[in-house]
Order: sequence, then structure tokens, then C-alpha cells
Amino acid sequence: MYKVASFFAGVGGIDLGFENTGKFKTVYANEFDSYPANTYELNFDISVDTRDIKDIKSSDIPDFDIMLAGFPCQPFSQAGLREGFEDNKGRGTLFFELIRIVKDKEPDIVFLENVKNLVSHDNGNTFRVILEQLQNLGYKVKYQVLNAMEYGNIPQNRERIYVVAFKSKEIFKNFEFPYPVKLETKLSDIIDFDKKFDDKYYYTKGKYKGNIYEKLVDSIDDDRAVYQWRRKYVRKNKSGVVPTLTANQGEGGHNVCIVKTKFGIRKMVPHECFNAQGFPKNYKLPKDMSDARLYKQAGNSVCVSVIERIAGNIYEAIREAS
Repeated sequence: MYKVASFFAGVGGIDLGFENTGKFKTVYANEFDSYPANTYELNFDISVDTRDIKDIKSSDIPDFDIMLAGFPCQPFSQAGLREGFEDNKGRGTLFFELIRIVKDKEPDIVFLENVKNLVSHDNGNTFRVILEQLQNLGYKVKYQVLNAMEYGNIPQNRERIYVVAFKSKEIFKNFEFPYPVKLETKLSDIIDFDKKFDDKYYYTKGKYKGNIYEKLVDSIDDDRAVYQWRRKYVRKNKSGVVPTLTANQGEGGHNVCIVKTKFGIRKMVPHECFNAQGFPKNYKLPKDMSDARLYKQAGNSVCVSVIERIAGNIYEAIREAS
């Protein structure tokens, strides 16, 4: 069993993907935000280190074989200001904290996940710096943009960049990213169209300011599709999948994923959003946490099944080299 240390662990999506292979075990997790850390601890048997990564000494971290990190993507995201390393909240520079730990702990493999815009940000300079930092420490790097609906058998249009860096030249040569798979998971497998949920999830006349309800009624005509409220208009996902989940979809009514059922027009509930990320239906969500926080956690997470397939290929590359 290979030991894994997880940074910016969120609710544990990357960790779950690796552990699902049966070949990896998380021995350390760091997540600064206490809310996703609570969700993580409900589902894993370790306590999360909730300190700022800048305050964590490498000597505080147990030895591990593989680093996992979905480092903050807001500075590089199309949905954000795209400030990158110059992000005024300092999030862009958190990557260099990872490099500090990699330098000290020398893991065999480093696994990174981020928004696909990371590749093109600042005309490619941001990504070039990231690759150079890893290469300067002796790592050989492979990366690819994968879409959840093409590589994870999950009906969500979610493109992310995955970076895998190896100390061993042989394991590096053995590793390949997974091939696409046919999308067989249906929307009805992750969204319960036949269940009546709490009234708070439904849109009704006069419930919200303006004419949101009227626009939804006029625009939504397919009871087996997912729509998205985009501040001023309604957009149907024509691919028959869930649109890219975002961290702000529970707040202010923007980017909200909406479905039509026999009980009315409603938001996807938080657990459906976790389902759309490939989390199992028995994944525990805190009962005393606001929906806005749970929507944010789902939107900030990863597609578990894509991670699991990459992790499986990493294990095969290690096995072939041994």
C-alpha cells in the first residue's frame, strides 16, 4: 500500500479516487477551510490538519510516497479574475509551498489537478513555471486535459488539467493517461427526478426578485435535461449532461443547475452535485452545514472516477517498473 499525502484536500475527492484503487492510503491531509475539512473527516479515518500550508513545516508531515494537490484554482480560472501568481489574496503563490514540501520530502510521485485554463494562463508562462519547478527538482512530467464525461463515465461537462510528475524515469515511461470511455451513466443515475425534496429547492412564483420564475417556466421544456440559470437567462445543456459545477452555484442564484420534475422546477440538491462529481451516494455530508457551503464544496471538488482511473494507471506503471 503506497502512502499518500493530500494538500488542499477539500472534501477528499482526489484521496477517494486514489483509495478506491485499493493500492493507496492517505496518511496525511491538509485543508485550511474548516467546512470541507469537516466533510472530509466524516468520510475518512484521519484528522485533517487545518493550518495554513505556510505554517506547516515539512517535519510535521509523515513520510509519504505520493503527493496529491488540487491547489487553489481561482487565480487561474476562466470564472475568476485570472490573476495567477499575482492573485491579490496570495493564493497563486501557494504552489510554491507545495514545491517547498516536495523539495524536503522527495516523494516518488507528485499528482496535481487544476482548471484547464492553467495551461494557457499568461500566454503559457504560469504553466511553464510550474513544469520548470518540478523539473528542477528532478521530476519528469506528463500532463493532459481530461473531461469527466469522456474519461470518468460521469455526465458532467468538466475539463481539468492533470499533472503527474515522477522521480523514476522508468515509471514515467510506463505511465499513460487513461483512454476515453463510453458515457453510460445517465442523468437519472445521479439526479432523482421522481423524489419530492424540501420546498426550499423549488422555484415558485414571487419567491425570488424579478421574473426568474417566469423565465424558467418559459425556457424549461425538457424534464430529462439540466438547465443553468446564468444571472439573466436560462441555458439548456445540449450535451445531455450536467454543466460544469462551480463553487458559487449556491450563492446569489448564479450558475445554479436546475431540473424540471413532476413536483416543479428545482435546483439540483447538494448530494446530486456530489453525485455529479462521481462521489458515491453514501458519501456523508454534514447535516448541520448550509446548502451554500455544500454547493461550494461540490463545485470546488474533482471528478472522483477520473482520478481513480489515473491512479490505477499510476499503480500499473509502478508495478511494471518493479
